[in-house]
Amino acid sequence: MPTTDDAGRIVRSPFPIPFGWFQVCWSADLKPGDITPLDYFDRKLVVWRDEEGGAHVNDAFCPHLGAHFAYGGSVHGTDIACPFHGWRFDGDGRNTLIPYSERTNKKACVTSYPVTERNGIILAWYHPHGDAPAWEIPDVPEFNDPEHYTPVETREYVIDAPWQDLAENGVDSAHFRYVHHTEMVPELESYETDGPRTKMRSIQKFPTPRGIVDGRIDADSFGPGFSVIRFSGIVDTVLMGCNTPLTRNRCHMRFTFTVKKLGDDAAVNSTVGQAFVDEIDKQVQEDTPIWQNKAFLARPALADTDGPFTPFRRWAAQFYAEPVDDSQLVYVPAETREFEAIETASRRFGTDPFAD
Repeated sequence: MPTTDDAGRIVRSPFPIPFGWFQVCWSADLKPGDITPLDYFDRKLVVWRDEEGGAHVNDAFCPHLGAHFAYGGSVHGTDIACPFHGWRFDGDGRNTLIPYSERTNKKACVTSYPVTERNGIILAWYHPHGDAPAWEIPDVPEFNDPEHYTPVETREYVIDAPWQDLAENGVDSAHFRYVHHTEMVPELESYETDGPRTKMRSIQKFPTPRGIVDGRIDADSFGPGFSVIRFSGIVDTVLMGCNTPLTRNRCHMRFTFTVKKLGDDAAVNSTVGQAFVDEIDKQVQEDTPIWQNKAFLARPALADTDGPFTPFRRWAAQFYAEPVDDSQLVYVPAETREFEAIETASRRFGTDPFAD
């Protein structure tokens, strides 16, 4: 029987929601005056942009009588107004106006979340106890270089699995061969951790219609919610991977891609880049049935040549500010699901690892 918490929800892993910087939307999707509802971190939130261009994330409900800001609310200058009685609040959540009173209510505050906007995305800092941000998100040069890199392509997924199961995929080098049919298990050159950051460098062989191409996958993570992955060999592609917990058992994953231009021919740039982006998108679809049907094992039986699971788990442990459940060795999903097979380029042009 699956284990449940006090609220009756299935405990898919021993971990609570991690803290860190998490993408809440793409910058282009939030215009001045927009207010958008969000469901992240097991909370109801809103993201909004003031008339001066600043982005803000707040709890969704007005502290006066509980109306939801995103349903009928409005933006006035640098304030957000409640649709119920017109109370206004600034980006820090302070009450700035009660239109039918000469006084404001200093105790009526809306919880606000630190926000950073860079690389074309908006991220909010989440910490269950309200602690201030402990690190910064870097500018990624390729996403700020339109002369040499293509306009971005985006993909997004909602996956019923805990954050750590999705993130652990990155250090699981063997699965690339057996899930994605790459021509070999990637060769891990190095895996380093430094505070909230990880740095992984690896060699990969990509099956293509013209044969096997030598390439690389080099990944850098900055906390649990933001990673930059650089693929080289077929075409230089940069992936900004952002994973935002909806709940402890469900995640919203967004990918933003840009491809190094091969010259001035826009059609060639688009075709080559699109093919590689589509391949990565299909690989996520191959991973999804594994993620959503797997159990979390507190003590996995590892091979001596498996990836750096133990260093990864030690690194991940720092992002939990709430208690970690250690009552079980195995945490199972509530139900299993069937999925259709996805045909990737690796499956079409590579060798079958299960053929023997």
